[in-house]
Amino acid sequence: MNKNISFKMEELENHNFKVMVKANFSCGWIYDLRLNVENSMSSMSFPIEHKENEDGYSYFESIVHLPQAANYRYYFSYFVDGKRHFLKNNDYHLDDINRFEMFKMSNQFEVPDWAKGKMMYHIFVDRFKRGNDEELKEMPRRVIHKNWKEPIITGPDKEGNWNTDFYGGDLKGITEKLDYIKSLGVSILYLSPIVYSQSNHRYDTSDYEQVDPYAGNWDDLEELCDKAHHRGMKVVLDAVFNHTGNDSKYFNEYGTFPTEGAYQNPNSYYAKYYKKREIDGKVYFSYWWGFHNLPECNGNSYEWINYITGVGGVIDKWFSHGIDGLRLDVADELTDYFIEQIRTAVKRNKEDGFIIGEVWKNPMRMNRSYIESGKGMDTVMNYPLVDSLMRYYKYGDKDKLRYTIEDIQTEYPTDTINSLMNFTSTHDISRAINIFATDEFNPSSEWVWDPKNTDRSYQEKYHISKEDYERGKDLYKAYLFSLAFLPGNLSIFYGDEVGLEGLGNLENRRTFPWDDMDVELLVFFRKIGEIRRREKFLEKAELKVRNIQPNHFMFERILDDEKMLITVNRTDKKGFLLVPPEYEYPDYAYTLNESKIDYLNPYGGIAIKKKIKN
Repeated sequence: MNKNISFKMEELENHNFKVMVKANFSCGWIYDLRLNVENSMSSMSFPIEHKENEDGYSYFESIVHLPQAANYRYYFSYFVDGKRHFLKNNDYHLDDINRFEMFKMSNQFEVPDWAKGKMMYHIFVDRFKRGNDEELKEMPRRVIHKNWKEPIITGPDKEGNWNTDFYGGDLKGITEKLDYIKSLGVSILYLSPIVYSQSNHRYDTSDYEQVDPYAGNWDDLEELCDKAHHRGMKVVLDAVFNHTGNDSKYFNEYGTFPTEGAYQNPNSYYAKYYKKREIDGKVYFSYWWGFHNLPECNGNSYEWINYITGVGGVIDKWFSHGIDGLRLDVADELTDYFIEQIRTAVKRNKEDGFIIGEVWKNPMRMNRSYIESGKGMDTVMNYPLVDSLMRYYKYGDKDKLRYTIEDIQTEYPTDTINSLMNFTSTHDISRAINIFATDEFNPSSEWVWDPKNTDRSYQEKYHISKEDYERGKDLYKAYLFSLAFLPGNLSIFYGDEVGLEGLGNLENRRTFPWDDMDVELLVFFRKIGEIRRREKFLEKAELKVRNIQPNHFMFERILDDEKMLITVNRTDKKGFLLVPPEYEYPDYAYTLNESKIDYLNPYGGIAIKKKIKN
């Protein structure tokens, strides 16, 4: 049977689409032609009407109405010669296996322009810079380091509590270093949690309405936001709403706070905030992943949701001090309704407020409305891309990189793609330089950053040799050169720009080495930042992959009359470069390791800029 059948969809107004199908007579007589559509919320089927026959073709056309959504899955079905056929991507499929394709409604929510294609700087507050010279006040279950260079403590204290050692990095210290951060081309600051908490990471909140005393106070946050805004920078704050600490005014297991918490009285008002079950008349609380210090909050509780998102609630208070957006911790464990209320609260405070979620897998495949018609989050941390790109540069896995990019490009909303958080590292994974410079990682592990040896004493003592460091840095820079030109926000985890080491978690949270920086690497990061600042079209340009080979990665970015071809060599061998004819005489070029338009040096790259002639 001749495969001469095709379709196209044209968006009209008010979520209406014009569907057109063209079929050659040699296909046979087509009947019961239907467009089948579904998303996470609904499933629909629309008959496509026969219009006319002309010049050996049959033409079908219908107007269909779809409720607003970011993405839809679709396929065509029809009968020919008594057999049911399925059509996707203009190809025949004779069965119903994997018949879905994705299309995006362009009439979807919009992410604020300030959060698209920018440079982001991710700060673990306690370990970045101390600005307050006053001696830190001793507090229960806290260890204060005597100096900035002391090794971090990677085990529990005598009472079994983890992450209780503090260096005193604070908001004042960040404010002092705003010009340094700005020099990297950064326009978005993302801060780990700053509110009063039990641990140095502060993902176990004690009181959402107080800044942790070691981090500063609300005035310090206001000063930071004011001075960041003056430099054209936005501030995003980490928000932990899935659980609190057990040493909190809400749970109050230690009796630290004067209020009666859920632990003392399972029938208290605060007990309404938490997930719990009753067995044989006794109440049991739920703990996040079984960690007893992290009682889980009830994402369906009116009292809890209202405390966080209601008028005058936590989000309103935070935004009143000048922040511009939120990063939702473990967003995939929050309810859809809770996330929607968070968005309402954010937009109530700032129309261009931004919400990014911690979701490790493809958020469009979870049957959730994380990113749906502007009701939930704007975007997510881009773990799938970072993993596959690192895996490609470290191990040459071109297939996973290709599949991951295809998934993102076909399934994610356009504005979500342009605002994805493409990170160098995070507080949850090994440092980038360790990943590229060492053999401490297993190629077959789920994530490229999972170390082989998970013993914390081993990780604490591990140090990269000078030779491995330099070799890893070359590969790291090749990876970064690619990441610099891909859609989304390039996020630098504090210290990654100067070669800060850290095998595994918690060694990845060392203090910033202010007097021991890799200046050559820092200069390279500043070059990347300058490229991103200069090439504004990259903020919204379409991505087109040209070639992914074992030795090099080639892709294009295209927007209106500007386009760029980027090619990067992942090997230590020189390679010849076959440039498409339209790029032979570029208007401009950015290079890595002195590569040229016709060849790539080891770990080299080139980005060729060209104006499109009408």
